[in-house]
Amino acid sequence: MCLPSLFQGGKAESRFCMITRHQIYFQDSRNMEAVAADSADLVVTSPPYPMIEMWDAMFTAQNAEIGNALISGDEPGAFELMHRQLDAVWREVRRILKPGGIACVNVGDATRTINGRFRLYPNHARILNQFLKLGFEALPAILWRKQTNSPNKFMGSGMLPPGAYVTLEHEYILILRKGPKREFKRDPEKQNRRQSAFFWEERNTWFSDIWMDVKGTSQQLGGRAARLRSAAFPFEIPYRLINMFSVKGDTVVDPFLGIGTTMWAAMTAGRNCIGYEIEGKLRSKIDIIKRTILPFANGKIDNRIRKHLDYLDANINSKSGFKYKNVYYNFPVKTRQEREILINILMKIETTRENYFEITYSDKPHRSWLADKHNLNNYKTSSSNPQEKTISKKKRRSVQRDLW
Repeated sequence: MCLPSLFQGGKAESRFCMITRHQIYFQDSRNMEAVAADSADLVVTSPPYPMIEMWDAMFTAQNAEIGNALISGDEPGAFELMHRQLDAVWREVRRILKPGGIACVNVGDATRTINGRFRLYPNHARILNQFLKLGFEALPAILWRKQTNSPNKFMGSGMLPPGAYVTLEHEYILILRKGPKREFKRDPEKQNRRQSAFFWEERNTWFSDIWMDVKGTSQQLGGRAARLRSAAFPFEIPYRLINMFSVKGDTVVDPFLGIGTTMWAAMTAGRNCIGYEIEGKLRSKIDIIKRTILPFANGKIDNRIRKHLDYLDANINSKSGFKYKNVYYNFPVKTRQEREILINILMKIETTRENYFEITYSDKPHRSWLADKHNLNNYKTSSSNPQEKTISKKKRRSVQRDLW
């Protein structure tokens, strides 16, 4: 179902419904003046990691004292000066987030040897501390395992104690909220929230504090001469976080857009997005969005629903069963909150000005997900509520009649 109060200025269309808007600024995110105060619903980002050598030049370009500290061997001083550059961005994040808005910051700690001394630089702790100083409330964080490609799982003196070092194979996703929990009071807001829900099995994976199923992404683009840098993280990370902590039509901001992964994820999830990127040479990487986002995003949506069907096939005979039916896709779901999930298919992308995209979505489920092989007749549900079955049947007829 369309939400006229949220999209299209209150005017629903028969085939297209939701439009999201995406703007990229190739500017320094320490000043995001184009974003109004209290206007963003969610921030998802992965900043440059202090004390990782590939970002030394970028930090030094912002403050020459950082380079001097590295040269002189003052590694704690360099660490703190790098984080002070990020602190300015976090202050902007606080300004632009709405009350109840959430910031998700993907960051890894650093290990480095300077002047013969090897040590850990706890980036996640320094960033967390800064957000707490800004008045954010810390929520449980996520660790995701970013396995090294090296076959050697040790550093230092190898097999000889006590000089070997643990290999870092994880990164942190800090989750922080600005003020009290967000509320949904109006009926259209509640309906949009229900349509933005996730599946039972997704919730069980996504809301675990350790993600073992996400693969790492290279953070260097091009050849050595280009020296292009990206704080790229796997698509699955921002896509999960956006679905976990926002609803359709919300605005997501990424102050360190990199190659545009957060924007790709926001487009796929039906959210608006604003991205800031200081490295203009990444423009060509981001421009790929227009040519490839439709098949890419719809493929991700297709895969997401197929995973639910696989879960359904594997667990349909479990004791707890599937008590409810999704009214749009016509397949069983585990809980009442999943009955109105609707994952909007992307229909077209337009660029009306530079570095700006509009995505138009269908407001109907793709007919392939009402296929005969996966209709309700193939599954037994354990619903004991006759009214639930009557309501679902009526809504199914309406949905099938309106299919595009």
